[in-house]
Amino acid sequence: MYVSNLSFKISENDLQNLFAEYGAVSSVKIITDRETGQSRGFGFVEMDADDEAKNAMKSLNNQEVQGRQISVSEAREKPQRPSRNY
Repeated sequence: MYVSNLSFKISENDLQNLFAEYGAVSSVKIITDRETGQSRGFGFVEMDADDEAKNAMKSLNNQEVQGRQISVSEAREKPQRPSRNY
């Protein structure tokens, strides 16, 4: 799942605990800036069971977490970028 509008202070552990209320979480990754290490305000959560993931998505979408209204949706594959041959 793609989780956006996250607080810049939320940790991967916080996010894991939030989603664990709905089932087994297999992975959590908050995306950070390469240079500063600061959260970019979004991340990804994977859950073991599809029905648990759908329930978590439905329940947590548009909920306030640490002062921000998060958005939870199904993650899409990153489109393949053409290689740059200079």
